[in-house]
Amino acid sequence: MTAVGVSGSGSTCERLWALVREHTGEQYEVRPTSRGKGSDVTALVTCERGSFFVKACRNRPGGRRASIVRERMVNPSVRAVSPALRWNAEDDAWIVLGFEVVEGRSSDFSLGSSDLPAVVGVLNSVRGLVVPDEVGDWRETRWHRFADEGDRPHFLGDTLLFTDANPDNVMIGDRRTWLVDWSWPTVGAAFIAPACLVVQLIAAGHTAEQAEAWVVGCRGWAMADPAAIDAFAIATVRMNRGQAERFPEAGWLGDMAEAAHLWAVHRGVSEAVTLGPSI
Repeated sequence: MTAVGVSGSGSTCERLWALVREHTGEQYEVRPTSRGKGSDVTALVTCERGSFFVKACRNRPGGRRASIVRERMVNPSVRAVSPALRWNAEDDAWIVLGFEVVEGRSSDFSLGSSDLPAVVGVLNSVRGLVVPDEVGDWRETRWHRFADEGDRPHFLGDTLLFTDANPDNVMIGDRRTWLVDWSWPTVGAAFIAPACLVVQLIAAGHTAEQAEAWVVGCRGWAMADPAAIDAFAIATVRMNRGQAERFPEAGWLGDMAEAAHLWAVHRGVSEAVTLGPSI
């Protein structure tokens, strides 16, 4: 049976699925998914050798290729909290990852959700993962340009970071919870991942105080200098406002900007947002 269901030109898709056929055997069904928005193709593949979650991007220089390469490299070190990468393939047109399929659902970040202990627990467990040598130079610098120069050292550290813990990227199973879409892992201060979760929780309807209460048990947060968290809150507002202004059609960016602002107000640093570097 021919694989079906992935948009794009026929020859382009045929080349992609021919590339992965060595790993899948005959492909019975290909069902596109909404996960992995940073990839050109994401799909659940039912095939002769089982089932796989497939991510693919065109093999040309740029952010998408860089992110899929990072995800491929980091996977052996994060399998305690992430689906395992079973195979990968590459030619001059495509680069492809084939993951195990896990049984789970997107998590619920809303106020009162029973998923929240598992969400916080799996994110906190990343703190204990060993940073592999090959990713040690992936320093977290995305917030640097939005921070005052003297505050940037607060963001440095040696902890592996998963900074995109949104509801779709935390999957809840019967006995396990997974962090999926490791498209941009970095190494930095341990409080950054819990801080990113705080903003996500506020966007999901929590007050800033309620959101922070969920991460107090995270070791990275508990050990952080409050001044470092304040500096990060300021930089986060600036970053999210800039993105919302750049892409006004993406309503969720506006929601994140508002959530970051509410957090900064809670921490008493909202007035500092308008000061500092031009962005």
